[in-house]
Amino acid sequence: MADPMTIASGICAAGALLSTWQLRRRAVQAEAEIGILQAELAAERHAASHDPLTGLPNRRAFYRLATTLLTDAAGRPLIAVVLDLDDFKQINDRYGHAAGDQVLVSVAERFAAFAGDNLVARLGGDEFAGLLTTPAVDGRWIEHATRRLCETLAAPIPLGGVSLRVTASVGLAPVTGPTQLTEALDRADAAMYRAKSLGPARARRQLVDSAPLTD
Repeated sequence: MADPMTIASGICAAGALLSTWQLRRRAVQAEAEIGILQAELAAERHAASHDPLTGLPNRRAFYRLATTLLTDAAGRPLIAVVLDLDDFKQINDRYGHAAGDQVLVSVAERFAAFAGDNLVARLGGDEFAGLLTTPAVDGRWIEHATRRLCETLAAPIPLGGVSLRVTASVGLAPVTGPTQLTEALDRADAAMYRAKSLGPARARRQLVDSAPLTD
């Protein structure tokens, strides 16, 4: 006959093993739940700071990131860029909003590729903005960069059975420091609207704001 003490010890040991297993299972479940919550929080934060169509930072995130970049710029020349597509409403009216969305996605991808590691964002509608580092704030570099940007955006966009070309009006303005960001964007925006007023006769429509630049 088995010793009662041995039986009791065995039962206690089995109970301890069961309790340890249950605790480990609960710990694993808790870690999994925490991981899910963290992923959901990260997704919510990303959604709050990014445009859902293009994936670019939205207006709020642009100003926050731009301010940080300007604070850490360490004297590097920076240019604010504002661009707006020309006659974008006609694309929606003629081809539908799905086609318009595809055009916006293509423009966002091209602008981001042009900017490289620099900051670009969709401010809303068909308006985009960027903060670009430059070798120097001089008119020749800005003219060259703007020409390349406009040519990049004007390349044909395949859309089903058709190929669309879109042009953009672009405005640029130098940024001298974090406190000057809003002013520089306002100047770039004003330059963009002056460019747009030139009308469709000009293939590349861009202007630099009236602040003096070196040649």
